[in-house]
Amino acid sequence: MDQNHNSSTRDFSRPTGWFRVKRALHQARVAEARPIGLSLSTLVMLRWIAVAGQLLTVIIVSIAFEFPFALLPCLLATTALAISNLVLMASRPRRLSQRRASLVLGFDLLQLASLIGFTGGLQNPFALLLLAPVTVSATILSRRATLALTALAVGAATVLSFVHLPLPWETPLGVALPFVYRLGIWTAITMSLVFIATFVWTASEESRRLTDALSESDDALARERELSALGTLAAAAAHELGSPLATIAVVSQELMRTVPPNSPLYEDVALLKSQSDRCRDILVGLSSRPGAATGDPFEILPLSNLVEIASDEHVPDRITLDVQIDESCDGAEPLVPRTPEFLHGLGNFISNAGQFARSAVTVRLYWTKNDVWISIHDDGPGFSNAVLQTLGEPYLSTRAGQNGHMGLGVFIATTLLERIGAETVFRNRKGAEILIRWPRRVLEVQGDAL
Repeated sequence: MDQNHNSSTRDFSRPTGWFRVKRALHQARVAEARPIGLSLSTLVMLRWIAVAGQLLTVIIVSIAFEFPFALLPCLLATTALAISNLVLMASRPRRLSQRRASLVLGFDLLQLASLIGFTGGLQNPFALLLLAPVTVSATILSRRATLALTALAVGAATVLSFVHLPLPWETPLGVALPFVYRLGIWTAITMSLVFIATFVWTASEESRRLTDALSESDDALARERELSALGTLAAAAAHELGSPLATIAVVSQELMRTVPPNSPLYEDVALLKSQSDRCRDILVGLSSRPGAATGDPFEILPLSNLVEIASDEHVPDRITLDVQIDESCDGAEPLVPRTPEFLHGLGNFISNAGQFARSAVTVRLYWTKNDVWISIHDDGPGFSNAVLQTLGEPYLSTRAGQNGHMGLGVFIATTLLERIGAETVFRNRKGAEILIRWPRRVLEVQGDAL
């Protein structure tokens, strides 16, 4: 679990210099080989739509409007797009890598730019279509690929503003727009390329990060449920094996009494007796674990007992963990269902506090007739002011990428607790403090539903 604290500790194990550059290049190559989220069939279909649209436009301008323009070069450009799409259809695998998708979109951009160059350059209203490949790249490709395609589109727009054939018009020489107006079109297209690429890529990346973080949260919850299920299975096994094991113990005891010590069978009977006693001790240990009393891992417990279970073995031995009940509590202690969301979420917060505490972590419980509060406080350096307002967002940590930290701990804990109706507040108060609040009726409804 990750929490954003100020830290002056320097990690000398991190690679520096040339080794860091080599690792970055390797990661970039791995990312380029990774398949994108858009399937090959979808991309092929979009390109066929582009072929049909270009061919239809050329035919309408040539036959319906009878505008003079470079018909043959336009048809050749459209044919090139169709042929490339046929080649793409015959390729494998069915999902493109980052690199191949970038090359395909780069080809589409150049093909579209050549078609626009044959029909008036930036004076052509269809010049706005230069935004299409860049937008697709910003949606599905990496930042590096999107930046490259954006630069290619800006370069193409710059060339088209100076090098192009006349715009198809009623007159053979076409129409010539003023230079200032053409400069305005270039500026608008360039700014649109940069803005749309940045905005779409940022929004898509945020969505991808959130989806990945939610997946991590679901995996953590699934692991917690599996552990609870194992506890129930152990309790059931202890219950079912209790009766036959008791019979074996009684029979072995009787055999010990009847077989004389000098008999060759005495050692075997003694071994049988010792092993039955050992099995009994094992079953007693299984029966004493959480969930054994009722066979239900989601049994209802007093709040203080459940907090102690959640905090068990979550702080280092050098850190003192103190669970306190506020003296000003109003009403009876809440009875809370033992859910994986509660145990894993609260346990993550307590574990995180223990990692940054200097000597002590204090968990304070407070409840009224309407609300239930849990405060987790450590005496460490506190939350970093730079990220305090954004705590709870995925992949946010001052330790992200170090020793396996992904910056998902706070996000997972917050998400799990929110699923059971909690609200979380982070603040600095002579150290880091996390306040968790539930409407009491929410916890009571959950308990009644079990």
